[in-house]
Amino acid sequence: MLAEKVGISVTHMSHIETGNTKLGLPVLVALSIVLEVQVDDLLFDQIKGRQIAIHELDNLLSSCTDSQIRIILDIIKATKISLDKHI
Repeated sequence: MLAEKVGISVTHMSHIETGNTKLGLPVLVALSIVLEVQVDDLLFDQIKGRQIAIHELDNLLSSCTDSQIRIILDIIKATKISLDKHI
């Protein structure tokens, strides 16, 4: 179990996973060691993923006409509204 390997309680790990507690540096380092990843990977994974997605969208849109871009934007807006209501 990850919490056990890191040396924290299951409850504390749950609170970290759900964002209900602050993560201290010693625990962050222990997590990176146990998971065999760099601390940067834990801290910046979401940022990297977002940047990759934005880059992919930019590549897709670069071959679109203005009309297609407006339609795609309308679809994205509608999707975001729906996600906000249901998630």
